[in-house]
Amino acid sequence: MTKHDPELSRLFHALADPTRRSILSRLAATPAGVTDLADPTGLRLPTVMRHLSVLEDAGLITSSKDGRVRTCALVPEALEPAWTWLDEHRALWEDRLDRLDAFVMNVMKETKE
Repeated sequence: MTKHDPELSRLFHALADPTRRSILSRLAATPAGVTDLADPTGLRLPTVMRHLSVLEDAGLITSSKDGRVRTCALVPEALEPAWTWLDEHRALWEDRLDRLDAFVMNVMKETKE
């Protein structure tokens, strides 16, 4: 496990913002145009474009331009590094909690005797 993975940092930075998570949820259903993504946010288009730029830099979305319409699509496999990191830490903490549980049960058993 590396201490500093720039790719993972960009990924979690992109996921840290609720607006960006909302955009990703919308794109999970189907690709969408930038204006369609901007409408429900209530944000101005330049602000949404900055959010989309962060998502694209993290590899979470791709965008393509057809004439004047820019369409964004989700890249689900980009979440794999986050899943891997979370799985590693879940296993680590489950092991620690199992050892703590065994310790507490042992102390309780000893105090009853």
